Amino acid sequence: MLLKYATDKIQNFKVESLVLFVPAFDRIRNNPLKELDAASSGGVKTLLKSEEFTGKEGEVASIFNPRGYQAKRVILIGLGENKKLTPDSFRRAAGTVSRFKGLTSSKTAAFCLGSFVDEKFFQAALEGYLLGSFELLDFKSGEAKRSKNKLSRITFAVEDLGRVKDVRAAVEKGRIIAEGQLLVRRLAFTPSNYLTPRMLAREARQLARKHKFNCRVLDEKAIAKEKMGGLLGVAKGSAEPPRFIVLKYRDGRTGQKPIVLAGKGVTFDTGGISLKAPLNMYEMKGDMAGAAAVLAAFVTAARLKLPLNLVGLIPATENMPSGTATKPGDILTTRKGLTVETINTDAEGRLILADALDYANKLNPQAVIDIATLTGASLYILGYAGAPILGNNNRLLQRVKEASEATAEKVWELPIWDDHREMMKSPIADLINSAGRPAGTIAASAFLENFVANWPWVHIDIAYVDLEPKGKPYTPKGPTGFGLRLLIELLSRWKKLS
Repeated sequence: MLLKYATDKIQNFKVESLVLFVPAFDRIRNNPLKELDAASSGGVKTLLKSEEFTGKEGEVASIFNPRGYQAKRVILIGLGENKKLTPDSFRRAAGTVSRFKGLTSSKTAAFCLGSFVDEKFFQAALEGYLLGSFELLDFKSGEAKRSKNKLSRITFAVEDLGRVKDVRAAVEKGRIIAEGQLLVRRLAFTPSNYLTPRMLAREARQLARKHKFNCRVLDEKAIAKEKMGGLLGVAKGSAEPPRFIVLKYRDGRTGQKPIVLAGKGVTFDTGGISLKAPLNMYEMKGDMAGAAAVLAAFVTAARLKLPLNLVGLIPATENMPSGTATKPGDILTTRKGLTVETINTDAEGRLILADALDYANKLNPQAVIDIATLTGASLYILGYAGAPILGNNNRLLQRVKEASEATAEKVWELPIWDDHREMMKSPIADLINSAGRPAGTIAASAFLENFVANWPWVHIDIAYVDLEPKGKPYTPKGPTGFGLRLLIELLSRWKKLS
């Protein structure tokens, strides 16, 4: 996608489609609408009177060949109520218009945000367009493999020549962040026969080489040497061997303690012996969305040149039923030495994250954030709308919430009480890996807490926000890529916690 910037009058933009972002209105007040109405013989008034376009969120309308405009068509996209507008309003509007036939059939377009001059609005508009127009065509054939979207150039209208530099920087940042989120979606969409643990490790190596950060991969022998009994226990049932991926990005000052990101990398989850219901099991190719978010965060941090030291930890495995699989009731010994009675083999994510969190202990981190499609119970807490977060440090939790506000990737803090810690104790081992349905999301976090040493930690449970069941303005049906914007915003604002 070629991006350009111009300060000319919008009537002079030589593009096939001119897109005007319009807040809700009951009469024509702003100059772009007044000029368009005059050039179209009252076309805007006609749309308003017929209620075909009033600027409500999601409304789209076209006016063709207005007099004096170089553009063949002007597309109006509604933002919603002016007093409620945020950057996400522009993200949603651009996502909606990204699939509008009038725009997808155009090779060139211009985006005019009118009087909205904050760079964050421009950034969000490009993010929305790129996220909303996402298609995965890799596994189609013939004509279906070709995208029908012809748009290859977007020009942003900037009112003031002195602001072009800032707008360009914001839009380019938006491009990098959106492409990071699309990487998460692509990986989460990829079928498990095309993305085994070894293939995920290979992808990580390739991305690390391309974007100049370090990637080390531990094979099953190295994993055994690390005594990662949780990861090995989950992997036992699969013919595919596990991998433990360690990413390192260093652009902070010498001696700066790293921030550790850990992501669950179950490339397919049948539930193991505790087999899942078959109806939607195909979705479990995306049970590595946390790992994908961590890997994409490293790519994005490197592209943005964030001045930080980061370490990424990705335990990657399949969870399969077989004659060699871990059985309910089996006891595993984790890297930390704690023993775990496996009550439910479908509670596998916390077993592999336990080893990753304990591995983080030797890194002397300033903070650790783990992200995982961990519990089905999260559906009954926040539905598909947001992600529960839990942790041991109020400052870090607050920063995650602030990043959530800035990115519209919604989170909500839950507590971990002693009652929940008691739930995870075993009569014959140190811990159990599942206490059943009650407080399932919190109980899983109480389990993970046992492997966290004396450093700030937050757990982000992205189960059910990792998949969009119907489709939203900039989130087509399928994997969402949730967490990438949240993590990058958190890292971009990073300051020492103490």
